[in-house]
Amino acid sequence: MFAGIPIGDLVFLAVSLVVAGAFTGVLAGLFGVGGGAVIVPVLYEVFRVIGVPEEVRMPLCVGTSLAIIIPTSIRSFNAHRAKGLVDLDILRIWAVPVVLGVLLGSYVARFAPPDLFKIVFVVVAVASAMRLLFASDRWQLGSEMPGRPLMTVYGGVIGVLSALMGIGGGQLSSLFMTFYGRPIHQAVATSSGLGVLISIPGALGFIYAGWPKMDVLPPLSLGYVSFIGFLLFIPTSIWTAPIGARLAHRLSKRKLEVAFGLFLLVIAARFLWSLLV
Repeated sequence: MFAGIPIGDLVFLAVSLVVAGAFTGVLAGLFGVGGGAVIVPVLYEVFRVIGVPEEVRMPLCVGTSLAIIIPTSIRSFNAHRAKGLVDLDILRIWAVPVVLGVLLGSYVARFAPPDLFKIVFVVVAVASAMRLLFASDRWQLGSEMPGRPLMTVYGGVIGVLSALMGIGGGQLSSLFMTFYGRPIHQAVATSSGLGVLISIPGALGFIYAGWPKMDVLPPLSLGYVSFIGFLLFIPTSIWTAPIGARLAHRLSKRKLEVAFGLFLLVIAARFLWSLLV
């Protein structure tokens, strides 16, 4: 036993998280996401195997994902910014409403049932995938980004949903930007910058949200953040994020859209299955 966890379970946890971290880093750079859409389902399976109670398993996955996204999103953002495609003006407009939305989502997480996190994941992922796979450029709300009032509303919504999904916001903001005619490469690059705005307050919020559940959470957890998951995911995810960023800039617009859409459908199917069984 180590920190209350059997050695066999600890070895399984370590190997699973290190390998998953490598894939997460690639996807973070490739799709401009913090990797949460991969981290959350992987953690869910790992925590299930080691016996984390169902009542806290999903929010623990989400909170840990937000903590892991902090360094991953910073590395991904820097790699995309070096390519010159990040729209910093959009990030400045979104900064405050996104953070406020994350804090609201974290507060909701304190009282939300576990299935709420899965439902949000499935609905947003499927909607995003349908647009990317079948609509191409036909689904557009305008040719220019909207004014500051509507951008502020969008930023708040992105913050709330990202907190409940445990993602860095790239999936949602990429979808939003392409609705207004921004090229997918620029949308992905700019979206990578939201990871920092979302992950730091989100992780702190989930520590707060999980504080009343400390008696049923696994050892080495602080609220809904697992330090084991945080420490083991980070090294390989940081190392592989630039690889994904380089791949993103080599793919054509349509190939990147299809790849992102298929990726989201796989994740949505996994959580829909867990809701039904």
